[in-house]
Amino acid sequence: MSDSERPDIAAFGELEQLIHALGEEMAAWRRRAHEAESRLGKVEARLKELDGRAAGAESPASADGGAASPRVAELERENRELRQRLEAARERTKQLLERLRFLRQQHELEAER
Repeated sequence: MSDSERPDIAAFGELEQLIHALGEEMAAWRRRAHEAESRLGKVEARLKELDGRAAGAESPASADGGAASPRVAELERENRELRQRLEAARERTKQLLERLRFLRQQHELEAER
């Protein structure tokens, strides 16, 4: 029986290919997670900036007799929606990181075998 005919060697080669593919997939997930965290940081910074501006501004209702009140309400609604989207993005990022950790653990377990 030659080495090329041994089923364990063929299985080892297949396992090696699968582990390589898994490593590439993990790298892609890691890149996506880092990109999502970067975007999340930018959104959080923008929200802080807008909150700071809103806190430092004088009351629009007193400045123009109440004409800006609908605009303020619209901005507050938009701010709430952005915060909800931010929280949803944060949750999805956490899920991606958990999946990545799981895949990494599986990869490490396979490598130990």
